[in-house]
Amino acid sequence: MASLTQNEVQSNQRIIRPQSQTFHRRRSLRVLFIHREAEVIEDCLQELKKAQFAVTADTVLTLAQGAEQIRGKNYDVLVAEYPSSGWKGSQALQLLRQTAQEIPLLFVTTVAGHASLAELSADGAFDYIEEERVAQLPMAVRRALNEKELRSELGEARKALRHSQSLYRALVDNPAYGVCRCNAEGQFADVNQALVTMLGYATKEELLAGNQPPEFFTTFGKSSPPAENSGGPMQIEPVELDWKRKNGTMLKARISGRGIHDEGGELVGHEVIVVDITEQRMLEDQLRHLGLSDSLTGLANHRRLFEVLNAEIRRSKRTEREFSLVLLDLDGLKQINDRFGHLVGDRALCRLAQIVADCSRSIDTAARHGGDEFAVVLPETGEDHAMMVARRICELVAKDAEEPALSVSVGIASYPKEAETIAALLNAADNDLYAMKDKRSRAAGAGRAT
Repeated sequence: MASLTQNEVQSNQRIIRPQSQTFHRRRSLRVLFIHREAEVIEDCLQELKKAQFAVTADTVLTLAQGAEQIRGKNYDVLVAEYPSSGWKGSQALQLLRQTAQEIPLLFVTTVAGHASLAELSADGAFDYIEEERVAQLPMAVRRALNEKELRSELGEARKALRHSQSLYRALVDNPAYGVCRCNAEGQFADVNQALVTMLGYATKEELLAGNQPPEFFTTFGKSSPPAENSGGPMQIEPVELDWKRKNGTMLKARISGRGIHDEGGELVGHEVIVVDITEQRMLEDQLRHLGLSDSLTGLANHRRLFEVLNAEIRRSKRTEREFSLVLLDLDGLKQINDRFGHLVGDRALCRLAQIVADCSRSIDTAARHGGDEFAVVLPETGEDHAMMVARRICELVAKDAEEPALSVSVGIASYPKEAETIAALLNAADNDLYAMKDKRSRAAGAGRAT
């Protein structure tokens, strides 16, 4: 491949301009490439162009140059080579992340660097694609930008919650905050209309008569009396709890406030602020799900796959029971995309994903490993049963009546029989998969020869 020189880098700014008639469908994207191979960068730009991105791209050669470039210019995403010149493992990554802050970071890695980069990515700081599968870049970019948007929304939700630290008296008439007073035994003495509405009651009297405070209220503040001679109420650390509404559904509430003590230090009551965090928790669940699932197929993504493999290895070491990994590769995805278009290609991936999910038990983990590769982690399962699962998937794929017809190649590896690390297990299954591809290829060649 052709390499970039330092002089070329200083003036290397690419702008891929969309045709005027399709401009409204394109999404602008500012990319900084930290890469030494001009051909790889060009391949990345072409794939982004195919995916309807209007790309403005700059290029530098090293991580240090990338950190300097980021200080003077805004980018939507960083695409970096791995391994790269001057790479120093997690220290280099930490330095780049400190400079980039919230800018998504994607690595384009060679096969040789795949295993070590996969281990580094377990903390979720970045994502990666293999150099030979650069067509996956647009999907990875969209996923990274979507995750960034959700994190921003979550940050705004957390900022809103910090307002709950305002004084009780200033919040009594605020409809966003429920306020109540309880006696020392945790029984309601008074509530505001906001809490009445949160819990689904029509009036204060109906709430006071029909709803009991959560059991936590009976000990609210008892373990933290005010300091001697403090002369004031004791602040209660915020807690989260589930509170049953009138209709039986649960309100997820953040409770804060203070316990009121008399001059002798005895608890005489509570003043409590209630914040409805149900929507915030739903947003957090959505973000966690997005971070651990593939946006196209709904299966676990490669990050979740590595978490599960790591957990299964630890469990296997404790119980001395094996587990198996099944790798699957959708044959001819590129040909499907070229002939029928990417929408049909995406549909082919979803068809295979559904079959893989249908063949998995509740304790199994079905994942999209990346691109056209899928994986199934089978706990408490030996190689023989794993072969049965793989055979069942192949049979269902062959019977699928939807066009175009699909086929898959399969590789199987068991732990600890064939490997003792995640990388070794994936490699063993991958070798088995490509042995199946080679066997098919030889058989097809022999058939044509006759």
